[in-house]
This record gives sequence, C-alpha cells and structure tokens, in this order.
Amino acid sequence: MLAYIAPIIVFGLVVFVHELGHFLAAKLVGVYTPRFSIGFGKSLFRKRWGETEYIIALLPIGGYVRMASKDDEATAFLEGGAENAVTEVATKGEPMDPEAMMPFGPKPIPAHRWFESKPLWARLMILLAGVTMNIALAFVVTTGMFVHYGSPYLSTKADSLLAGRVGARAGLQSGDSIVAIDGAPIADWESLVDRISAAPEVRLTFDVLRDGQRRRIEVTPAADTAFSPATGRVERVGRIGIVPSQGSKDVPFAEAVTAGWTTTWRMAWSVMDALKGLATRRVSASELGGPIMIAQASVQAARGGAEQLLFLIALISANLAVMNLLPIPILDGGQIVISLLEGIKGSAFSIKTREHILRAGLATVLLLFALVTYNDLKRLIVSVVQRFG
Repeated sequence: MLAYIAPIIVFGLVVFVHELGHFLAAKLVGVYTPRFSIGFGKSLFRKRWGETEYIIALLPIGGYVRMASKDDEATAFLEGGAENAVTEVATKGEPMDPEAMMPFGPKPIPAHRWFESKPLWARLMILLAGVTMNIALAFVVTTGMFVHYGSPYLSTKADSLLAGRVGARAGLQSGDSIVAIDGAPIADWESLVDRISAAPEVRLTFDVLRDGQRRRIEVTPAADTAFSPATGRVERVGRIGIVPSQGSKDVPFAEAVTAGWTTTWRMAWSVMDALKGLATRRVSASELGGPIMIAQASVQAARGGAEQLLFLIALISANLAVMNLLPIPILDGGQIVISLLEGIKGSAFSIKTREHILRAGLATVLLLFALVTYNDLKRLIVSVVQRFG
C-alpha cells in the first residue's frame, strides 16, 4: 500500500515544506496571507484559522501561498481572477479577498500589509524562504538517516565470488571475512583492494574467518589492466573476483550533521552540474525526467524500504530548491531577479509589464513541463514494449 501512495507522500511533503517557508516568512514580516494551499483543483479540506484559510486540494502537484498584492491583476491569470476584480473596494488599486476579509471586515486590505509595501530585504526573505526550507528538509532527512542507519561502507566480508575467477577457484566462499594478507592485518575494503591490486600474479596468503574459524587460503591474483588516477596511466593490477558485503557503522551526532550537510550539498550540486551540462550540450534534454519519472522512482523507493524513500525525499527536495532558483518568472529565482531590478530601478514595474513577464515565465515552465512529460512517456512506452514485446 505504501508503494502506491509514495508519490503523494513525496510530492506532498516537499511542496508543503516549500510553501510553508514562504508562508512563515510572509507572516513574520506582516504580509497579509489569506490563503495557504497544498495542491491544486477541488478542495478536499479547507479550514480558516485567524486571517488565513488553509486548503488541501485534489492534485498534490504543487501549491501556493496567497499574499496581498497591489498588482493582483498581473497574477490573475495564474490564480483564477484578481481579488479586487470581484468586489468593489473603497480605493482603486487596493486588493480585497472576499473569502478572507474576516480580520478587517468589508474593508480594503491595508497598504502596509501588501507584499510590495515591504522593504527589499523582507521581500527577498519571503522569496528565498521556500528553497531554504527545501534545503533544510534535505539536510534534516539525510542527517537523520546517518544517525539512524549509520554510515554505509564496504566490508572485507565476501558477499559473493565471481564464478570461474581466481578467488572462487582458490577456495574462497561467500561469507568469508578476510582479516589479513601475508600476515598484515586488513582493516577495510580499500586496504584489501590496494593489497590485491599491487600483486598481479603474486601468490598471497589470505587469513579468513569462516564460521568462527580462522583459515589460511593461498590466492594468486590474476593480472588485469586499469587506469590509475594517481599516475594518469593504465597500469597492471591484480584481481580475484570478490564482491564485498555492505555494512554500516554508527555515526556520532556531530559527524552525522557534517555528513548530512555534505550529502545535501552534493545533491544540489549534481542538479547544478546537470543544468550546466544542458547549457554546454554535455547532457541531452532527452535525459530530463518529470512527474511520471518521480512517481515511478517514489514507488520503487517505497518498495525498497523506508531508507530508500527517505533518501528520495531528500534528493527531490534539494532538486526543487535548485530548480526554483532558476531566473524564470513565476519561479522564485525569477521573482528575486524582478525584485532586485525594481530595487535598482527605484520603482516597481507596471502591472502590464509584470503580466507580460509572468506570462513569458509561465510559457517557459509549460514548455519545460511538456518536454519532461514527453520524455517520461517515451521511456514508459519503450519500457512496456521491451517487457511485453
């Protein structure tokens, strides 16, 4: 059952945290926020607390925080109509939300509570709060995973032996733990690989633990070639055909925090690197994935257990943070650029100019959505044909 609702859990949580960031920041600086919605479409749940109406909608593929703005006409096409287009107000240009005017009665929303009335630093704080919360979610989840699950590592215990390779022929078995080679202790997988790689066609004496008993087995690594990053050359190395078991070790909280931050940064950097690859044509646009791919990954992760699902949540949250910083109008990054330009200009853009900018941004996002959905459907069709063809 968890596998089938996993996409909703992943989408819902990541979007909720993002919008919660905007909402809390807006509240903190005193912007009037009549509506906080998770999802789009028909409302499944709606409740008013104070001046805000909280909504959970049918389609958990996004969300929004409705903030009072003097430029509601500019965003009317995005949110289904301007607030002051449905109710006459006392002063022209002062917006009103007929469904959320309880705190003030039938009066225009005070100008000092408009988004635009706030200083530049406050507007930037609101715009950056969503991506900040997504980075925070990824960081908290990955840190929690290190605390709970520990740090994964490759052990010196053999998970399996490749059939026909020298390790299996010499008598090594699945479950053997290699503790020493030629009398020198082997502490970890890296040490084991280094020792074997340095001895192509050289007889080695392995001390292994099998069923609690220590045994000695003579193994002569086969010669192979591999590129050495240290020397920049292809070198002759030893191989025995052993596949290590993966273990985990406890991580102190301070180290878990550091590891969580490092992992979060790597997740975010991988997205930035992919975007750079698109710009330089190192990455093909056909490799991009959208909601269908995310849903499939969510189902697969849920079937793999809580650890995989948590990792996916952190990964998508970090991805969303980076993508939202793209300088495309209607995304946070685009709104930040607009706010900065208005700050430099010393005045706000006209409603008409803002509307044109937002329409261009919406068209860009819809084109990107169409592209990734096309890629998803193409991969899905190919997968079905390969499976049943």
